[in-house]
Amino acid sequence: MRKLIAFLAGIALGGLVGVTLALLIAPYTGEELRSKAQNRFQEIRSQVVEAGAARRAELEQQLQALRSPRRPSAP
Repeated sequence: MRKLIAFLAGIALGGLVGVTLALLIAPYTGEELRSKAQNRFQEIRSQVVEAGAARRAELEQQLQALRSPRRPSAP
């Protein structure tokens, strides 16, 4: 039981040290970092929406081709 408590305390202390160091050496302020992250998220989201729309159009064309009656080929 003591080993488990010591292990969990080590994880907590390591996490606290890691967060503190990350805050001290971060190249941006919190507001700048949030703004950059939000902008990047919006870029990724718009790319995903565009890719989804393109794929949907492609699949709809394929579906339409499958639904249309086929002409028999000449021998």
